[in-house]
Amino acid sequence: MSRAALLVLADGRFPAGGHAHSGGAEPAVAAGHIKDAATLERFCRGRLHTAGLVAAALAAAAAAGCDPLLLDDAADARTPVPALRQVARRLGRQMMRAARATWPDPALDALAAARPRGAHQPVVLGLAARSAGLPPQDAAYAVAYETISGPATAAVRLLSLDPFDATAVLAHLAADIDRVAEQGAAAGERVAAEGVDVLPAASAPLLDITAEAHAAWPVRLFAS
Repeated sequence: MSRAALLVLADGRFPAGGHAHSGGAEPAVAAGHIKDAATLERFCRGRLHTAGLVAAALAAAAAAGCDPLLLDDAADARTPVPALRQVARRLGRQMMRAARATWPDPALDALAAARPRGAHQPVVLGLAARSAGLPPQDAAYAVAYETISGPATAAVRLLSLDPFDATAVLAHLAADIDRVAEQGAAAGERVAAEGVDVLPAASAPLLDITAEAHAAWPVRLFAS
């Protein structure tokens, strides 16, 4: 294992397509739910403990060697909104391209062949982490961090928020990232023995509703 691989995987410059997505921040800004650093922090904390926890567990399970097709089905079941399922698969397809170029592995090739339209992004990321020699907890950390770094970066563009303030938000949430990564890794590592039903199914209904509305906007800065 090389811990440096985690830095590559979690780097915002890793070409996995995340820069084009706001993680729900764009409609939240439009609705007035995010208007400054304090409200951005509340938004990110909520997203981290719901969608972030689910994604972290899926990634950890994939990194632990669980069947990625079963995990992909489990991700579908935990993503009730068509717009978010489409986004997850689009990001998964881009992540797959980057991962196969960076850490070639037959397991990645097999998943790409089985899901030509893209598997859910956390599942692909977890499999990429495994291909890079990273343990499940590292996969969970990468996903947990990504869950909030995307909205924080988007808020800088959407609100002209000071980048220092956005970075401070991420730092304030460090303890939350630790908890979510640990919880996600613990759940993901139980899947092999207990099945996918042990994966968390935390929900964020407002994120679901705004994602569907945002997908129908005629003009938008971010894809999601």
